[in-house]
Formats: sequence, C-alpha cells, structure tokens
Amino acid sequence: MGTYMKKTILITGASSGIGESCARKLAQKGHRLILAARRTDRIQSLSNELSAFTDVFPLSLDVRNREQVMQSIHQLPQLWQQIDVLINNAGLAVGLGAVHEGIPDDWDRMIDTNIKGVLHVLRAVTPGMIERQSGQIINVSSIASKEVYPSGNVYCGTKHALDAITQSIRMELLPYHIRVTSIHPGMVETEFSLVRYKGDSQRADAVYSQVMPLKADDVADVIIYSIELPSHVSLHEAVIMPSAQAGVRMVRKMDGSI
Repeated sequence: MGTYMKKTILITGASSGIGESCARKLAQKGHRLILAARRTDRIQSLSNELSAFTDVFPLSLDVRNREQVMQSIHQLPQLWQQIDVLINNAGLAVGLGAVHEGIPDDWDRMIDTNIKGVLHVLRAVTPGMIERQSGQIINVSSIASKEVYPSGNVYCGTKHALDAITQSIRMELLPYHIRVTSIHPGMVETEFSLVRYKGDSQRADAVYSQVMPLKADDVADVIIYSIELPSHVSLHEAVIMPSAQAGVRMVRKMDGSI
C-alpha cells in the first residue's frame, strides 16, 4: 500500500476474536491503539504484550453503560484524544430460540450491546472527528444484517438495525470527510458460539464441525485494508464469507454435504 500515516485507533471488544486480531495486526504496523473491553485482566495483558510494538492505552469499558463510555472517552489523556479510527467491534449473540420461547434478559443483552452500545461509542467519538474534519468509523456487523434465520430473531434484528444506522451515519458524516465502513462476516471461529451457547463448548464446537470457517485474522485483514486505502477511497461495506458458505444456513461440509 506504500507509506501511510500512523493513526490512533480505538477498538471495542478488543479482548478476543476479531477485535484482538485487529489489535495484534495494527500494533505490528505501528498504529497507536486504545484497546477497550469489559474483561480488564485480558485487556491489560494484551496491552502489555503489544506495548513492545507500539503505544497502547487499555480501557476497561462496558459499551452498554452510556455514562461510563462518555466519561472514559472524554477523560482520555490529551495525547490520546485524537481518535482517527473507531472499530466498533463489541457485539454478541446470546441464545437461540423462537420468539415465544425467548428469554427477555438475553434480548436486552443483545440490544444493549449490539445497538445501544455502538451508539454510545459513536456519540462519544464522532464530535472530535467532526471538529477535525477527518476520521473513519468501522462497524463490525454480521451476515445476519443481510439475512435472517429461525431462532435468530433478536440477534438478526440488532444487526439489521446496525446496518441501517451505518448507512444513515455515512450520509450524516459525509460533509465532514469521515469514512464509514461496515463489515459483514459469515461464519468465523471465535468465542461467538461459546457465548451464544452460554459456555456449552460441545454445542459451540459442533457449529464448526466438518467446516472450514473464517478465522478472526481473515476479517481483520479486510478491516485493515479499509483503513489503509487512500483517503479519497472508501470501502462502504464488505461481506466476508468462508468459501464453504453461500448463506447463513447454506454450508458445504468437508464430506460434500450441504
């Protein structure tokens, strides 16, 4: 890609999966990183490790808590306040079930994280980008923003909402030279299924049985590609699927079955 400016990049959900992979790859490139996540011990350990390559600021943060988000970002040290890129990666699915069997606490957790959490961080970060007339927002969504499936009602709903929000803010932020990118991964082998099945590793492992899914690094590579594009080029959205996946529920197994 040639030479490019080192940037200050805030990553939410940076303690595992796609967020952690982005952090590792961006650190190797020398970008300054603000790593935010709920799990303080993991985010501190990762920050300590990556500080060998670049400047890292760990941020213990639950995106569901609006006051905490606003306070934490507004009180960043002066040297860290100019956030050039926001990677809104924090998100989750909890449970699978038809709406008449749904668990409202699970619904709240998904809505509060996948929709309201994203909005909280956007509200805290975008004013600075507008003031500087530059920046990039990358919302990590899901193929569930494009397709729905039985028992995924609320999760799919949150990702459809995120897609609509992303399209809208792309228009709103256009006058301020702020690029807005949406990433829609298909099947990725991370802690996603373990969280969805509430720690049931047997059920989580079965999701990826006889399939070659994406790795977190695969998605991180596309995110980094979007960051390193020239400033006059914007990757609006990318749908990233394993070669073995043609749709949410259409997957080719290693034995050839679909």
